[in-house]
Amino acid sequence: MTEILVLYYSQGGSVREMAQLIARGVESVAGAKARIRTVPKVSTVCEATEPEIPTSGAPYAELRDLEECAGLALGSPTRFGNMAAPLKHFLDTTGALWISGALAGKPAAVFTSTSTQHGGQESTLLSMMLPLLHHGMLILGVPYTEAALNRTASGGTPYGASHVAGTDDDPQLSDDEAQLARALGRRLASIAAKLAA
Repeated sequence: MTEILVLYYSQGGSVREMAQLIARGVESVAGAKARIRTVPKVSTVCEATEPEIPTSGAPYAELRDLEECAGLALGSPTRFGNMAAPLKHFLDTTGALWISGALAGKPAAVFTSTSTQHGGQESTLLSMMLPLLHHGMLILGVPYTEAALNRTASGGTPYGASHVAGTDDDPQLSDDEAQLARALGRRLASIAAKLAA
């Protein structure tokens, strides 16, 4: 079984919806399974803590989820052209995995959601790739052989799946955005299976 970790942070639900679609793409590949995980919010108040187990949604990620996966799909909403602080905070705790080389050679892909068409999707996706490259991961994008990438009028980039949620943070993806999210999951699972073989 090729297990792909779909790790995300979502505040309004758009990135969570994308994670579900990517997981469906992963599981459309024979012998592949998605493990969906999220990260807790961070607070500027030192005493503030999140519960050990989320009240709803995916469980919180642990470092072993990264160690055990055959590939990684990493998702975050855009924050001024960069990934959200909770996801960055979690990635900053992965130094031991970097030292051991636990992620080196594993395929990875990224995905994001913005409130506006030009809200920094591509810079966010690129910023999310940087720690993965430091870990030695193999970055996958969405190739233009995916027809939806050529016709999308909203989200979707060759750097990874994306969604334009609007100022009301509508988690409903367009047909093209949904197709590209599933395609990214399929591609990630297929490449992970080939590398594992």
